[in-house]
Amino acid sequence: MQHTQKILACYNKTANNYSDRFINELSYCHLDRILLKAFALENSRKGPMLDLGCGPGQTTKFLAENGVTDITGADLSPEMIRVAKSISPLLRFEQADMLELHYPANSFAAVIAFYAIVHFDQEQVLTAFKEIKRVLKDGGHFLFSFHVGDEIIHLDNFLDIDVDIDLYFFSVRNIRKLLTEVGFEIIDIIQRQPYAEDYQTERAYIWVKKR
Repeated sequence: MQHTQKILACYNKTANNYSDRFINELSYCHLDRILLKAFALENSRKGPMLDLGCGPGQTTKFLAENGVTDITGADLSPEMIRVAKSISPLLRFEQADMLELHYPANSFAAVIAFYAIVHFDQEQVLTAFKEIKRVLKDGGHFLFSFHVGDEIIHLDNFLDIDVDIDLYFFSVRNIRKLLTEVGFEIIDIIQRQPYAEDYQTERAYIWVKKR
């Protein structure tokens, strides 16, 4: 299990460099754009949407530009939130912990979390899924992505900054099992190969609904 303080320290230190590297990543991730547009079209009029692990807010901004008028970007790191607010001052961003969300039950019509579980082990992922289901309204949709694999990679340096952080990859089968255990209904599962600009891992996207 990776302690939350490790994740917090990593992204507080790297927030500016992270934004410089990834703020425009959707420009080359065409499948991500397709899925985000579809998610926005399906959910933009149902109620509030939450973007977990929003980082500098690139996904939050993209969803807002595609018709989602009531969206909150949330991240563990206050430095990431500061950067996101500086880039998109008209959008709402706030600090939140995926493992212990401060929102009341049934607060959101939809939740998105692109690559937000990469620093969690399987037990923590299960906790995050339970929290997301709790804050979703009945019938609410949840779309997330992750790196496919079975390894744990340790980083001592990230974006030219010294860090101490682990990256967790997951099989689609195991993630699907966790979702079923929590009680989500699977809508779609899609996998893709990495783009040239990506970290070279296969990616998975899973779209589910709260029963």
